[in-house]
Amino acid sequence: MLSKSHIKLITSLKQKKYRLQHGFFVVEGVKTIKELLQSKLILYALYTTESFNIDAKDEILITEAELKRISFLTTPNKALAIFKIPEVKPIEQNGLVLALDAVRDPGNLGTIIRLCDWFGIKDLICSKETVDCFNPKVIQATMGSIIRVNISYVDLELFLKEINVPVYGAFMEGETVYNMHLPNKGILVMGNEANGVSKDIEALIRKKVSIPRFGDLQATESLNVATATAILLSEFRRF
Repeated sequence: MLSKSHIKLITSLKQKKYRLQHGFFVVEGVKTIKELLQSKLILYALYTTESFNIDAKDEILITEAELKRISFLTTPNKALAIFKIPEVKPIEQNGLVLALDAVRDPGNLGTIIRLCDWFGIKDLICSKETVDCFNPKVIQATMGSIIRVNISYVDLELFLKEINVPVYGAFMEGETVYNMHLPNKGILVMGNEANGVSKDIEALIRKKVSIPRFGDLQATESLNVATATAILLSEFRRF
């Protein structure tokens, strides 16, 4: 049965300041929760309409009506769990690293985290203006990949100034990615959905890359940032 304190805690975790204050984040859906239970993440509480057969003190059986009351989804999926936010690991610079400059949309970030998992990108660097990776909508979009990608929030300008590897950036006016020989070590910077890479970050990018348009009218202004990330990561991994 849900108590008022449970409800208050869960609903508060929709906001970043309370996630930081409590050190917890919310995960919904049986498949994703089971995947995270197999990881090194620490479970705080599991609220479910069907038992997961785990330690009784961590599992709280609730009704569908109660789940609907605490769920952030329009259609709840049988379970909601609270996990402890893990400590960030040191950033490795011995391979390809992806950096995001103020990506705001939770769905985009979640998809990009999945792409990092798919293409074997161990480190994802986010500017402090990028949406929180523990936002419930981001977690939902990662489909469990959140546990396999090391995500760090940094002063991106300072970070890029201090590294000694090639820095690539996605731009409409860059060199066509299909004509480039790309390294297996470096940083790829993707920009904001509306404004692209900021001027301060652009000044630190050594090579601009672009995805050419093939449509007859050349009318499409730009690609979705997650779509563009998928194409560029695929090209980086091709060499």
